[in-house]
Amino acid sequence: MILWLFARKGEGLSVRAMKLIESDPEITISPMVLLELEYLHEVGRTTLGSKPVYDYLHERIGLQLCKHSFTDVIQMAAKQTWTRDPFDRIITAQAAIDSNALVTKDSGIRKHYQYAVW
Repeated sequence: MILWLFARKGEGLSVRAMKLIESDPEITISPMVLLELEYLHEVGRTTLGSKPVYDYLHERIGLQLCKHSFTDVIQMAAKQTWTRDPFDRIITAQAAIDSNALVTKDSGIRKHYQYAVW
């Protein structure tokens, strides 16, 4: 989601997803998103690492990192048995702790997490 906001300025997101982003005074992401962006950069799938993307969105839309404890997130991630992908498990768990909406293009997450939106 943050790459769509960064590179495409939200173009391609659904109307529902954009309304969620625009109406929420506190948009948060899992710190795992930053690690996933770093991995994508390392393997050449993105041209930027996580820092410039996060810094831009933090400044532009007030994007914040979720502050739930790592222990709480991992305990919730252990319940996400529908995937073996650690990124998907932790990112979904971070949202699931508070039953927050999760804007994602990932069809697996959308299929298994009832509050996922694209």
